[in-house]
Amino acid sequence: MIAQPALREYVRTHAENRPGVYRMADETGQILYVGKSIRVRTRLLSYFRAPPGQKAGELIRSTRTILWDYHPNEFSALLTEMRQIKNWRPKYNVEHNRKRDYTFAKLTVEPAPRIVPVTRVVEDGSEYFGPFPAKGRTFETLNELSRVLGLRDCPADTPIFFGDQLEVFNTGRTPLCMRAELGTCLAPCAGRVAAHEYMARVDAARTFLMGRGEKTLRELEAQMARYADRMEFEYAAVLRDRVNRLRRLQEGIVGLRGRVKTRSFLYRVPGYRGANRVYLIRDGRIAMDLPDPIGRKRKEATARRLTAVMDRPSDLKRGLTPREAAEVVLVARWFRLHPGEKKRTVPVRTWLSELEKTRAATPAA
Repeated sequence: MIAQPALREYVRTHAENRPGVYRMADETGQILYVGKSIRVRTRLLSYFRAPPGQKAGELIRSTRTILWDYHPNEFSALLTEMRQIKNWRPKYNVEHNRKRDYTFAKLTVEPAPRIVPVTRVVEDGSEYFGPFPAKGRTFETLNELSRVLGLRDCPADTPIFFGDQLEVFNTGRTPLCMRAELGTCLAPCAGRVAAHEYMARVDAARTFLMGRGEKTLRELEAQMARYADRMEFEYAAVLRDRVNRLRRLQEGIVGLRGRVKTRSFLYRVPGYRGANRVYLIRDGRIAMDLPDPIGRKRKEATARRLTAVMDRPSDLKRGLTPREAAEVVLVARWFRLHPGEKKRTVPVRTWLSELEKTRAATPAA
């Protein structure tokens, strides 16, 4: 355990003013806080000057160890900070309390999965679709999708008893909410649906959230027409409004996936003392991080690696893992807050084409 004056002196003596990520831990080694700065030494020393009533002052009084790693640039430090926060979930990080710019549709991993609108991605094995704008009626529309497909929206700890299970145990159960009686839930809590039938609806939800929901919309429109033919205009109008909301969501998903698809480029970033980096951003996520190549041989080696990655099938054919979803948001927010950084980007195919032109124009040795 290091006393506060000694800890401050350690930082003052050893830390440098360069980009990096730092971690503060208590006497047991538990990580209390993860942060990043483009000037690590200055940032760390500022904690020791914080008044007792401030969060920084409370944090430094609980800290017994400070560790840090240097990074070539702020973007690299930001990415590492995000990953470490999600890995350790430190007590003092308020990252999860920030105002959210985006919403995700979370398809849970449960015996009877649910579609849950969320603004936070967590490592629980779920699939994430989006991001969608956090404002507006996204939450309501995603809940509407659950009702249309008959998926449950009850708490995660609701007991599940599929119909094929009840045949074995020969027991009957009463639905735990009114949605079963209204026909908007398949009621897996009461054995009113077999497991494979419920999972088929889950697959339909996954297909819809990947931008291929026309079949679901056509089925709703046909149902609406049947009610109208029977002169049940009130319920037909309810279905019409439901179709309109889901179609807007579908159009948003298709447009979103198109925009994400175009977020594939090289991002070249100057680094500390010449440690320049190049990041391959593919489908809005960081697919590769390597030194900015100098010289023909290194550029050709880089070109081979880029081509190998770009030739792989796109991950847009499935949902996102929590880490992928977090990276999509990080990249989008970075370029929104730093619009000038866009000038450092170049389409991958353009970079490869220019390298090929240079190779063709250079006489063979």
